[in-house]
Amino acid sequence: MEAELNRTDLRILRLLQADGRMGNAEIAKRVNTSAATCHRRIQRLFAEGCVTGVRAQIDPHKVEKGTLAIVGVVLDRSTPESFGLFEEAVKALPVVLDCHIVAGDFDYFLKIRVRDLADFNKLHAKTLLALPGVRQTRTFFVMKEVIDNAPLEF
Repeated sequence: MEAELNRTDLRILRLLQADGRMGNAEIAKRVNTSAATCHRRIQRLFAEGCVTGVRAQIDPHKVEKGTLAIVGVVLDRSTPESFGLFEEAVKALPVVLDCHIVAGDFDYFLKIRVRDLADFNKLHAKTLLALPGVRQTRTFFVMKEVIDNAPLEF
């Protein structure tokens, strides 16, 4: 059974969210606990799934993935089978950063990073339109990233 998060747990989560490389001793100091207590709390927070991962944020321009596109996808059928087939296929595409099922005019929104427009054009023609059940796509190219991957507020 998962324990309820207390004020110290929330402070630890905020610190980890702000800097996933922060060491246990520094976190313990900032939340005013012993290093051993802090370590146990952090291990519990990971074990309970409060922290789902820690990773570095890479500048996409440094790795030639400077073009960001949001793609709205409409499937030809709204059945559990067609949704399942689409989702399995899209999970196999490394250029897809996010995939969300949505309500409204589209069935899904995909967040995709590519090198440039020519790279996207090739991906669109050869891969996106060939995904299972795709009837229509509409692409929105991001002109400026105002907020990207903002920390959760809690």
